[in-house]
Amino acid sequence: MVAAGSAACAPDRLTVRGDWGQASFKVAVADEAAERAQGLMNVPEMPRMAGMLFVYETPQPVSFWMRNTLIPLDMIFAEADGTIASIHARATPLDETPIPGGDDIQYVLEINGGMAARLGIAPGDTLRHPDIGSEEVPAADPCD
Repeated sequence: MVAAGSAACAPDRLTVRGDWGQASFKVAVADEAAERAQGLMNVPEMPRMAGMLFVYETPQPVSFWMRNTLIPLDMIFAEADGTIASIHARATPLDETPIPGGDDIQYVLEINGGMAARLGIAPGDTLRHPDIGSEEVPAADPCD
């Protein structure tokens, strides 16, 4: 059930790790307000093991919607150390209903709808990426 091997420590690779194993995704990083606002709007399809990592400067309440988003997505909400706090599965394309992620969220990974369940990704698992963690809140080595 493990998808893909270990990811290199690169800004376009993210690894999710859990008791089930690990999965590697090719990601685009949205770390500026304009990039986060655009997200995956108007994207007609996304490769199977691809996604977008939203990076916020500090932990905060976050809420997403699917305005102008054409494909179903799983939204994976993570805390400052990369620990997954919650998952919203199969967000409905074009739906403008707010999808709250939590109060202390610093990272959101969007992947193809249904992929989190297919791989066994669950709250408590961890995201590994060079942008995750800081000197104040060190994640486990994002490159190991």
